[in-house]
Amino acid sequence: AGGANEGDTPATFHDLLSVHMPPYYSAVAQGVSTVMVSFSSWNGAKMHANRFLITDFLKTTLRFRGFVISDWGGIERITTPKGADYMLSVKLAIMAGIDMIMIPYTYTEFIDDLSTLVHNGTIPMSRIDDAVRRILRVKFTMGLFENPYADFSLAGELGKQEHRDLAREAVRKSLVLLKNGKAGEKPLLPLPKNAESILVAGSHAHDLGNQCGGWTITWQGVAGNNLTT
Repeated sequence: AGGANEGDTPATFHDLLSVHMPPYYSAVAQGVSTVMVSFSSWNGAKMHANRFLITDFLKTTLRFRGFVISDWGGIERITTPKGADYMLSVKLAIMAGIDMIMIPYTYTEFIDDLSTLVHNGTIPMSRIDDAVRRILRVKFTMGLFENPYADFSLAGELGKQEHRDLAREAVRKSLVLLKNGKAGEKPLLPLPKNAESILVAGSHAHDLGNQCGGWTITWQGVAGNNLTT
């Protein structure tokens, strides 16, 4: 979506299939178990309410047998403004084919609204059965009912030096400068190997927390150098 969080992707279905979809074909063919719906939109239509892509294409055409989960609070964003008609959002999301809903705060309201929609026939029990069947299939396949807890004997493998070295190598090889400036008639990149010194400036230059970003120390990330080792 042009790099914008929760943005809109204007594209034809052909473009969607040829440009954006190929990695998903392979993932589904390899037996991926879960798919998370994006906050974004396609041609103005919110993905969390897109029955065509979730049910008709993913589940039917691609024959995906796992379960579809919403993003964090994603169904609230179906309406504008967010959460304007929560029951409508619940109906559209479930009928679009989302099987598991990630709800951080309004879970009691979700349970009440979903129960009402099922009891009054707006959402058929067959849709609930499909969601439950898909979720249980994944859990049975993973053996979660026989072995519901993690294997703590592997805890000693966490944070090993060889793993840290590999992570450092991955970061070193994946860092990208966002702008290729110019020095006279010559482009800045690639940097000369015999450069005596390179200036790294800015608020993130010497800040481990900012360099790590989100999903590391906390969800959105925290600034500082005393947060990890």
